[in-house]
Amino acid sequence: MGNRIDDNIDMAVLDDSEEEKELLDAYQRGELIPVENQEEMRRKLRQAAKATIEKAKHISVRVTEKDLRKIKAKAVATGIPYHTLLGSLLHQYADGKISVSI
Repeated sequence: MGNRIDDNIDMAVLDDSEEEKELLDAYQRGELIPVENQEEMRRKLRQAAKATIEKAKHISVRVTEKDLRKIKAKAVATGIPYHTLLGSLLHQYADGKISVSI
């Protein structure tokens, strides 16, 4: 791909190299759609993450591999770690800012 920063990423240092490689490949092919107003989104997510850090507790949640791949792709698109994205979503749901249909 020539001179792209992404070409220099050492896949061996990533958590799950196969999934991370799939995400990186999708990014390099232009398949990931950037979030509009990225700076505003980052500000909101950082604020939510910061609020989540206060007295944060560790939990375990089982998710399908497919869902985790999608979550990681969305996190890459927003420029934040997927753990932060998940924490932000949980925080927003707990505060009643977003809802889910079951």
